[in-house]
Amino acid sequence: MAKLDWGENLNLKISMLPESPGCYQMKDKDGTIIYVGKAVNLKNRVRSYFRDTYHTPKVAAMISHIADFEILLCESNLEALCLECNLIKKYKPYYNILLKDDKHYPYIRLDLKEEFPKLRLARRMEQDGARYYGPYIGASAVKQVIDTVRDVFPIRSCKLTFPLKKPVRPCINYDMGKCLAPCAGNCSKETYQEMIDGVLSFLGGNYDDVLKQLEASMNHAAMKMEYEKAAVFRDKMKDVKGLMERQIAIQTDLSEQDIIGIAQDGLDAMVQILYVRGGKMLGGDHFALPREGGEAPEDVLFDFITQYYEAGTMVPRHVLVQTLPQDNMQALEAWLRQQKGSAVELRVPKRGEKHELVLLAQKNAKDALEKRNARSAVHEERTTGAVKKLAQILGLTQYPRRIEGYDISNTQGVLSVGSMVVFIDGEPAKKEYRKFRIKTVEGANDFASLNEVLHRRFTHGLAEKAEREAQGLKAQGGKFSDLPDLILIDGGPQQVRFAREAVLALGADVPMFGLAEREEEIFLPDTDEPICLDHHTPELQLVQRIRDEAHRSAITHHRTLRGNAFTHSQLEEIPGVGPERRKALLKAFGSIKAIREASLEQLLAVKGMNQPAAAAVLSWAQQNPSRPKPVIPPQSTDPS
Repeated sequence: MAKLDWGENLNLKISMLPESPGCYQMKDKDGTIIYVGKAVNLKNRVRSYFRDTYHTPKVAAMISHIADFEILLCESNLEALCLECNLIKKYKPYYNILLKDDKHYPYIRLDLKEEFPKLRLARRMEQDGARYYGPYIGASAVKQVIDTVRDVFPIRSCKLTFPLKKPVRPCINYDMGKCLAPCAGNCSKETYQEMIDGVLSFLGGNYDDVLKQLEASMNHAAMKMEYEKAAVFRDKMKDVKGLMERQIAIQTDLSEQDIIGIAQDGLDAMVQILYVRGGKMLGGDHFALPREGGEAPEDVLFDFITQYYEAGTMVPRHVLVQTLPQDNMQALEAWLRQQKGSAVELRVPKRGEKHELVLLAQKNAKDALEKRNARSAVHEERTTGAVKKLAQILGLTQYPRRIEGYDISNTQGVLSVGSMVVFIDGEPAKKEYRKFRIKTVEGANDFASLNEVLHRRFTHGLAEKAEREAQGLKAQGGKFSDLPDLILIDGGPQQVRFAREAVLALGADVPMFGLAEREEEIFLPDTDEPICLDHHTPELQLVQRIRDEAHRSAITHHRTLRGNAFTHSQLEEIPGVGPERRKALLKAFGSIKAIREASLEQLLAVKGMNQPAAAAVLSWAQQNPSRPKPVIPPQSTDPS
């Protein structure tokens, strides 16, 4: 292979690579670790990155950013694997597989060290000596299993901590037959333990004994003509059978196993895990791995397994995998044993029943990947795709990356506010939203208010943009400097023309349109003829989302100011009561009404109040027995 010149520093490091197990860290020009890997032979592995040969797209992209690397030597391949896991977890390199889904799938927990154990939902498995069953797909599945178990075995569900100082009165669960009431002394430890043994057998997948016991109890009650009691046992049998039917039976002698498969489409990868406990498939889950679609599947699965089980996930007794690197299987199996603390069997089955299970996992992975791609296509259609179609409808020559929507809100001209919402590439960018207090307009004049909002927005925007450009900065990143590519006005042709004139007066020329709410018609500035779109099209739905978001933002801001006006303006009328005392009064009494009804002694008890201030409050309360009309708070000088 041809030798490339990577610079004196890198070439020296490459030439001095040792033939030893270890880890390597690739760094970019800023010193950021962009990839962590391990190797049985660091010399061969690391040199392969710097040769003029074919690399997968992801590796080629990573190599193009390498400016330096560091190595850490290890005694064995297993030690290198453990170190690699720790480094990936610590640095989260961009080009490594990163499991971003940090949710923990729930387990059923049963602590046998308790005097009277009960079933609990646990979010993670701890090394605390308790028994764990799962994982289950979602808390609802755990609760469903617990309910079924408690229908069959009347174990306690209360929050009492045993031993109790003295017996207590049993709760309603005892009367319903769902608890033996050990809290009241109605159940011995031995009797309760016998029931717990049945629970352990049941959760371990042994349903037959429970069904036989329930059937015998039902028949016995029926023979004694206790038909209501027999019906209870019948319903319990139905619950158990229902739980059995919700699980897919697997004919295998392995009672605890994870089955892992992968699907790739050239861009991304999807890994599927099927969980088998007690010989029954309890469910599964899939993990999307972006940018891993062109990598070797055995390498992707190897990296995935180390991250998945390193995060504290329960390692089963058996792990069946679609494919793995043959030279690393032994080290991976040893690492899994280390994680579990007991024996683990790692296999890549090539035929037979276990191979069929791996094919099932692979099939599920392919289905999940196809569904993810379909959802991505729908998302694109509703965002960037809708923006492109909207641009065509409006006759725009360029793609409007940033769309701003405006609306005005007031109550009979009082506390007028304006809102500016921002959608970038068809999605709301809430950090870019801005709110405006109307300063120059009196009364309910939406035209003039909109003129003021646009004037302030573009005045500050153009000035800030020029200032940032003079500093060599991009327009994006400022408070107002990122100007819109398209403006949406909530209204018809008159509102659009008025807004257009306001923007042009400042020397800005931004395309805009309006959306009339009654018929959902689109209006352009230079025409009275509306554009009518099918209500089911993504482009109209996008416009409606922007309009509704602008309306919501304006209404919310207006309600906030109105509430503040009713509360703060009244106390501001009281001489000698400043901001700190107003805050203390509201904190002490909770409302204006309570302050108005307070006595002199109660007022003096408030922190910061003195005799003159308390007297002023009493005088104000006498002169204002009912709540006055709101007074507009002092106007802020801030443009937003």
